[in-house]
Amino acid sequence: MKKPELLAPAGDLEKLKMAVIYGADAVYLGGEQFGLRKASKNFGIDEIKEGVEFAHSRGKKVYVTMNIVPHNEDLIGLEDYVMELYELKVDGVIVSDPGIFSVIRRTVPDLPIHLSTQASVTNYETIMFWYDLGIRRVVLARELSLEEIEEIIEKIPEDLEIETFVHGAMCISYSGRCLLSNYMAGRDANRGDCAHPCRWKYNLVEEKRPGEFFPVFEDEKGTFIFNSKDLCMIEHIPSLIRAGIKSFKIEGRVKSSYYVATVIRSYRMAIDEFFKAPENYTFNKDWIDEIKKASHRDFTTGFYFGKPTEEDQVYTSSSYIRGYDYVGLILDYDKKSKMATIEQRNRIFSGDEVEIFGPRIEHFTQTIEKMWDEKGQEIDVAPHPQQIIRMKIEEPVEPWYIIRKSREDRTDG
Repeated sequence: MKKPELLAPAGDLEKLKMAVIYGADAVYLGGEQFGLRKASKNFGIDEIKEGVEFAHSRGKKVYVTMNIVPHNEDLIGLEDYVMELYELKVDGVIVSDPGIFSVIRRTVPDLPIHLSTQASVTNYETIMFWYDLGIRRVVLARELSLEEIEEIIEKIPEDLEIETFVHGAMCISYSGRCLLSNYMAGRDANRGDCAHPCRWKYNLVEEKRPGEFFPVFEDEKGTFIFNSKDLCMIEHIPSLIRAGIKSFKIEGRVKSSYYVATVIRSYRMAIDEFFKAPENYTFNKDWIDEIKKASHRDFTTGFYFGKPTEEDQVYTSSSYIRGYDYVGLILDYDKKSKMATIEQRNRIFSGDEVEIFGPRIEHFTQTIEKMWDEKGQEIDVAPHPQQIIRMKIEEPVEPWYIIRKSREDRTDG
């Protein structure tokens, strides 16, 4: 068995670096054109260059999404853009549209192309169609069972890689090809501007009774009839590896860098632990408990073990479960004085009990006794976004370690 690639989302440069540091083998990002996530900051050419250099210097890969469903005007500038990506030495691009695929093959034939989940691939004959055109990695539709995935892998060439989503938000529409946002909000999901109407609250209205709203589900608040739980397959890592899936993809380019670090770290630990001794592997509940400390919905296994039922939907709220706040990022640490320099991310108070963790260590707990600002003045609270503060941390830490605080313990209520 070959260790699968752990593929992380990178919504901006900090998230890219966080993903690499916390254990991702590769990241995928969107440029300022041709991608499906306008809500994330996305990358200019100079940022892609910096991201590629950062990842490559650590032996990691960078893929760029170009998976919109384009109209004529969306093709303008495509050749120049892919030439720039090729010159920056990105490791591949992710596409769904045959037209964009054709332009890339014609312009930079050596640039690896991955077929996006937006292409809705659900069978080996479709995969072979794309294989004959030059595709060597396919991101399968999320509507496939593990049994179907195993059959596909058995029937395709060994040099064709299969990538599947293993964690993150689920789309209610087939492989993300959705018109609901365009119809209801005038925002085209297939061109990167989804308004996420699947998370909205719905009621039933009878044509001759305008203004009378009847709950579709027996609840006075209405219902979130399209609202799926989040995918989480960390408990099933051995089955995914043994199936022959080559890349485990984490969803979440619009999620926080804290989310990326937390989720990637747990999957990294689970995968590495399995390969230490596959026959003696035991799932560690701490891994999923750590994931739950990042913002999330309840979890589902999606289509992997059969079609989802009402148990895989959330009928009460579209809100995320958020038990912890990301309050600080370690910038520097002096071992002699045990003094850490920290960039604040949410308000921190003297007296707070916080948890601190890094990519290769278990978290530990500490109470903040004193804090100082950049001028060396003692402070009781760090209220300003990205404020630079200093405090003593008893256990050794390193840059990129994260400080979080339970929302139940918030000093500011």
